[in-house]
Amino acid sequence: MCGIAGIITKSNKRAALEKMLYTQQHRGPDYTGFYEEESSIYLGHNRLSIIDLSPEANQPFADKKGRYLLVFNGEIYNYIELRERLKKRYDFTTQSDTEVLLAAFIIYGESCLEHLNGMFAFAIWDSHKKTLFAARDRFGVKPFYYFMYGEDFYFASEIKSIRAVTGALLPNKKVWANYFLHGSYGLPNETFYDGLNQLPPGHFLTLKNDQIKVKIWYDFVKNVLEAERTTDFKIAQEQYLDLLKDAINLRFRADVPIGFNISGGLDSSLLLALVNNMHEGSQIKVYTFYTGDERYDELPWVEQMLQTVENPLQKVRLKSSEVKDYARRLAAAQDEPFGGIPTIAYAKIFEQARKDGVIVLLDGQGMDEQWAGYDYYAEKAKENSTIQGISSQSTPFKSACISEKLARYAEKPVYPKPFDNRIQNLQYRDLFYTKLPRALRFNDRISMASSTELREPFLDYRLIEFAFAQQAAFKIKGDVHKYFLRELVKDVLPNKLTYAPKRPLQTPQREWFTEDLKPYVDQQVEALKSSPFADWFVHEEIECELQKYKSGERQSSFHIWQWINFSLLSTSFKSQGLD
Repeated sequence: MCGIAGIITKSNKRAALEKMLYTQQHRGPDYTGFYEEESSIYLGHNRLSIIDLSPEANQPFADKKGRYLLVFNGEIYNYIELRERLKKRYDFTTQSDTEVLLAAFIIYGESCLEHLNGMFAFAIWDSHKKTLFAARDRFGVKPFYYFMYGEDFYFASEIKSIRAVTGALLPNKKVWANYFLHGSYGLPNETFYDGLNQLPPGHFLTLKNDQIKVKIWYDFVKNVLEAERTTDFKIAQEQYLDLLKDAINLRFRADVPIGFNISGGLDSSLLLALVNNMHEGSQIKVYTFYTGDERYDELPWVEQMLQTVENPLQKVRLKSSEVKDYARRLAAAQDEPFGGIPTIAYAKIFEQARKDGVIVLLDGQGMDEQWAGYDYYAEKAKENSTIQGISSQSTPFKSACISEKLARYAEKPVYPKPFDNRIQNLQYRDLFYTKLPRALRFNDRISMASSTELREPFLDYRLIEFAFAQQAAFKIKGDVHKYFLRELVKDVLPNKLTYAPKRPLQTPQREWFTEDLKPYVDQQVEALKSSPFADWFVHEEIECELQKYKSGERQSSFHIWQWINFSLLSTSFKSQGLD
């Protein structure tokens, strides 16, 4: 929806706030707003207008008395129902979800968060109590970064906005070491920049008298353990389908055109079927990417799905010749490591949608975490695996390529196991620590880089809590993963789609790295040798691994992408030798 930024300081920082907002203007090109109080409190907002397009809904948004100031990124999907509940206690002046959010905070205080169904990161300044309250949604769909710089507190929707005014930051050596050695993208509060934090999903932050306090507000484990569950498969399907339809309906609330992104898989096929069933005749535009390589493209599956409906399809092709430029642009957009050529291909969809005037897009993210869709959920798989399609006998991480100077900072991540069974603990890990957090960050940046909004119907907290609570036999039956979901859709989708295995790869990244993109790969790997961080790597080992890869050892290309990714991002960091 938008970008937010703020500075709590003891000196004039108006110019700094303007620079922060300019840096993330792509997140909200429709309006840029400022609030300043006593040359010490600065709040700013980049608006992408989605609900209530009127200027009265611009931000920073104040209540009538001027006590509370809100900057908000995201959507409160149940704002209509909340507004109805609150209207006897608050006099509304707009039709926006922004005002509903502020009213909920004024009336309920911090417990307002429990009433929200949405994706959000927001900050509210109480000018009477001189307190900042900030919060992030349950699963971290929307970002919130913060940094103490001297006596000043900065927050923003993107890291680059903070870097724009603080200058280059030192790399977080532990996070980088864990990325290279364990494939981790950091814990929920960490970033790849030293001292720069993110507010974890389901947490809120208060700042008063220079004291920062961070507390959890969403107790997912408690909710799952207390959830009602049934042993009756049909009843569970009926309950889940009702929730699913409501989740989709809520995410169709917008005053701008909506489209959606699909692959040829089960999850987006289900989304397509339900959308057309619930919004008959709406002719909602469908987007999908392809590369022209039939070994990986899901275009035939997509076209098969669309044979029985009338949705117009926009096919977006990524060519290998485009990768170099897009990789550079996406590195700047992401600020941290991102997901390789599949992420680049996905980014092109949002770029095309914006050109088409489609501002909001839906996709099918979240079903694999809900219903145990990844192959490593199987009992025979390695428990520490986090990558779909990699055999349990191999590792995509090349530890010999990382010097001891960096490797000594590594701390192999140990994830909580709050449940009494293997499958739920793996789902919990993927939902809050590994798979989903990085996918949401990748997708937020690429969608907002094109000034579009991505909504995730399957991440409605009611769906996830319901699915998590179900017995393992509903999730995996024999060798069939997402069994519950496949049975749910078998009457509305072709059998080829209903029981098609999950395809882990959607682009020819492995092949392109040794063919079309070979000179580019060589160039980026060579650049590591002259990088200020050259001593992080054992360059002879990198050359050895690269030659093995070119000779045919290509089960994974992740390590190749790690080196490219770092080469692209290394100029973002302040250089300082390892201790």
